[in-house]
Order: sequence, then C-alpha cells, then structure tokens
Amino acid sequence: MKRLLALLALCSAQALAQYPSKPITLIVPFPPGGSTDIIGRIAAEGMQRELRQPFVVDNRGGAGGAIGAKAIADATPDGYTLGVATISTHVVNPVVHKDLRYDPLKDFTFVSLIAAVPNSMSVHPSVPAKNMAEFIEYARKNPGKLNYGTPGVGSLGHLIGETFKYSAKVNLTHVPYRGAGPALNDALGGQVQVLFDNLPSSLPHIQSGKLRALAVANDKRVASIPDVPTFAETGHPLVNDPSWFGLIGPAKLPDDVTKRLYSALVATLKQPEVQKRIADNASLPVGNSPDEFRKIVANALDNTRKVVREANLKFD
Repeated sequence: MKRLLALLALCSAQALAQYPSKPITLIVPFPPGGSTDIIGRIAAEGMQRELRQPFVVDNRGGAGGAIGAKAIADATPDGYTLGVATISTHVVNPVVHKDLRYDPLKDFTFVSLIAAVPNSMSVHPSVPAKNMAEFIEYARKNPGKLNYGTPGVGSLGHLIGETFKYSAKVNLTHVPYRGAGPALNDALGGQVQVLFDNLPSSLPHIQSGKLRALAVANDKRVASIPDVPTFAETGHPLVNDPSWFGLIGPAKLPDDVTKRLYSALVATLKQPEVQKRIADNASLPVGNSPDEFRKIVANALDNTRKVVREANLKFD
C-alpha cells in the first residue's frame, strides 16, 4: 500500500512538473470585442508564448458575466481551464444578485491581476456643462431630466451611476441596455445624455469630441486625456475605484500550477509588445501576487456592500 501511495505521489509530481502539456482554455465571461475580451486575449497570447502551449479563448457571455464565472468555478482544477475575473463577476454580481450560484472568494483560485482599467463618466455635447461642478449644478436644477445609460440593471455601470447619484446628491434616470455597445451608441446619438463606462470603449469618442468626459475613476489622471480629473479630484472618492481584469482558476488549483501560471503572466506583462497593447487600451499592467489579488477582491466586496447598504442603493 505504501509503495502504491508513493507511486501515485510520484506520478502526480511528474504531471505537475510537465504542466502544461496540452492546450489551455481561457473562459472570458463576456462577448467578443469588449474590454474583458481584449485584455483577456492580450494575456492569452503572451502566456501562450511563455508556456509554449496554445490558449483557446472561450467567450461565455450572459448575466453580467455570471454564466462564464460559474463555468470557471465548475471546471476541473487541473490548470487547463482558466478564466478572467472582473469587478462585475466578483464584486458587482455578488452584491447585487442574491441568487448568484457561485461564491466570489471560495469558488476560485486567484492567480494575478492582469490590468487595471479606468472607468469614465462622459456626457453628450448637448449637455450644457463643461466640468463636474457645472454638471452637478445643472442636474440639481433639472432633477430627473438627464438620463444615464448602462450595460444593464445590476451592471458595473449601474452601480457606478447609483453611487455617483448618492455622492453628488443628484437625480438621474437610469436607462439600462443589453450591453455596453448599445448604451454607447445611444450616448453618441444623444438619446441618453450621460454614460458610465470602461474608459477603453469611450476613449476614441472622447478624443474626437463626440463625448465630453467629466471624470475618470482611477488613482491618477489618464495620460491620453490629461485634462480630465479623477472622481476623487472632483470631490467624489466613492466613485474613484478603477475596474480590473484578473487571471483565475477554479478553487483548489494545485499550488505548483498556480505558481507556474503566475510566473508566466508576470513575464508576459513585462513583454514590451504586451505593455504597449495594454496601454493602447487605456489600461495599466499589474501582475500582483495571488494573495494581493485575493485581498483586492475581498476589500472591494466589503466596501461595495457598505456603500450599497448605507446609501440604500436599489438595483431592481
């Protein structure tokens, strides 16, 4: 019996030492073309070079990322099915949806954050406000007149919008869409006057003047639009947290596999081509440790629950 156990342990160690020995699937819990898909594919292509195995991107959109996140949680913990975590899948959904079928901390192995992405608040040029102070003054004088578009009820944009309303003490009307693309299109057309969005999606339209950015959610101003202040600078630190995208696997991923993936991702994020592609998408490479990543998620959950409770925010 002892010899059998020793043999099994040896085989297991050899299997881990050979990891990866076949293609790896990366589940992106949103449709192709969005910020999560873009950042996920950049990471996958770089890690493919580092690990010398193909990465197959599997887009599992729906339910604000919940369908894809559940698929990641349910995968076999052998390192061959990974996924991308976002603030939507691991913070917003758990806070907003009571019937969520996964636990954002217990059901996953955290590898590392890939990139941090600023969020933005922008308005259609028809809105007679050149900065945040003027916007708040106008909104207070016209309660309920301004609409804000988001990718849907309970989305990150919805949470940001409601948090901003609470912080600024303004009355804006929420208009939910079936995705960020339709919300952006109607903001460009003026059907909704305000848009809360990931900056990469809005950036080209801000730079062209089709949208006017009033603030970004980030630790510091964004180099590509240096005249736009952070929410904290405008007096609204509650709204100032950026979005992020991280590499995860199902719970109980072997430590050796996690370390191998972490090393490969950190090496990927040091590649000049990868850094440029991430920067071109108005994002910043991160590459922190698994423990640091997990703490960021846990802290974000605690802070978001506190804001939602104290502000009595509703997402029905």
